[in-house]
Amino acid sequence: MDGLVIILGFCALVYLLFKSGGGRHSKPPQNVPEPAFTKTKRSNKPRRKPPPPFQEKGATHLDKPRVIEGRARIVDGDTIVINKTQIRLFGIDAPEIDHPYGQKAKWALVSLCKGHTVRTEVTDVDTYGRTVGKCYLSDGRDLSAEMVKMGLAIDWPKFSGGVYRSMETGDARKKLWLADARQKGRMHVWEQFDYDQYRAKCRTRRNKS
Repeated sequence: MDGLVIILGFCALVYLLFKSGGGRHSKPPQNVPEPAFTKTKRSNKPRRKPPPPFQEKGATHLDKPRVIEGRARIVDGDTIVINKTQIRLFGIDAPEIDHPYGQKAKWALVSLCKGHTVRTEVTDVDTYGRTVGKCYLSDGRDLSAEMVKMGLAIDWPKFSGGVYRSMETGDARKKLWLADARQKGRMHVWEQFDYDQYRAKCRTRRNKS
C-alpha cells in the first residue's frame, strides 16, 4: 500500500513539472520583438542620364546667330575658313574640287574674297558639326548669291527655301550635273563618276610605266 502511494506521488510530481513548462516541449516565449530592418543608405553615385532623344539628320537652327568676321581662306566653291572655323556657305551647292568646274568655282570664290573682310552670320550647325552661315563681303554682297550668278553654284532649295533659284544661269544645272544629282538623291551617279575617274588614273599609270 505504501509503495502504491509513493508511485502515485511520483507520477503527480512529474505531471506538475510537465505542466509548469519544464519539459522539452515547452511553448516558445511570448511577445518576442521582431528583428529590426535597417534602412540601406542611398548611394551618392550620380544616376546615369537618359540618352538624348533621337534627332533626324539635318541642320540645327540657331535662334540667335553669332557672327564670325575676318579674312577668308578658300577651301572650295562653297566652303571657307575664317579664324580657324570652317564655314559652309548658306543655301548653295558648288562642285567638289575634283568634279567638273570644281577648281574654277574655288578660284572664283578666291577672287571674290580677295581684299575683303568676310562677315558670316552663323545660322546652323549641321549633323557633322560643320558651321553653316550667310557670308557677306565688306561691300555687302552675298557670297552665295554671287557664286550662283556666276554659274558656279546652284541653289539648294532644301536649305535655302529657294531664295537663289531665280539667280541661276540657264546652263548651271547642266554644267554642275553632279551637284544636281546629289540634290536629287542620285548618288549612284557620283559613284559611277568616281569609278570612271579611278579607271582613268589606272590607265594613265599603266601607260607611263
